[in-house]
Amino acid sequence: MKKLILVTSPPASGKTFISKELAKALKHIVYLDKDTVIPLSNKIFEVANQENNRSSEFFETYVRDAEYVAIIDLALEALEYEDKVLINAPFTREIHDATYMKNFKAQVNEKGAELVVVWVDTDLEVIRQRMIDRGSERDTWKLENWDEYVATREFNLPEVLTEEGVVDSLIIFHNSSEEEFDQSMEAILRDFE
Repeated sequence: MKKLILVTSPPASGKTFISKELAKALKHIVYLDKDTVIPLSNKIFEVANQENNRSSEFFETYVRDAEYVAIIDLALEALEYEDKVLINAPFTREIHDATYMKNFKAQVNEKGAELVVVWVDTDLEVIRQRMIDRGSERDTWKLENWDEYVATREFNLPEVLTEEGVVDSLIIFHNSSEEEFDQSMEAILRDFE
């Protein structure tokens, strides 16, 4: 059966690395990264004469949801041509919303595919160190205000994902060490073969 694989987690959990490694290892797959649509979003800021701030009210009102609609539309279309589609995206709010996820699953099922969510589970201290190591400007505020940042995010598996009918399949990918990564990658590849 066809699969739409959603790899999701909080920032710096290893979502992008895992997504790319999975895409390389699996056959007949389309890899989609929500960050690829950011240049379009940047153009919206420019045309609207707004500060390019992905935490702004403007972004939340006019840009954020459109990015998700675009990546999902691309994924659903790709399922018409390939067996597996992998989306690398945080789905920060959506992953906690049972109604949203059930509707998303229904869209995927209409394409004759299963919705598989891969939740990347990583220890908080490992996440913090990865943010430090990658040295990205987008992490500056988070690191300077770590306790406040952590208090505003849910780093544990969203309970919604374990509810009946929300997803077709849920895989927990443990990623706090190289050993965990290797074990999780081996297990997930067995599941997809």
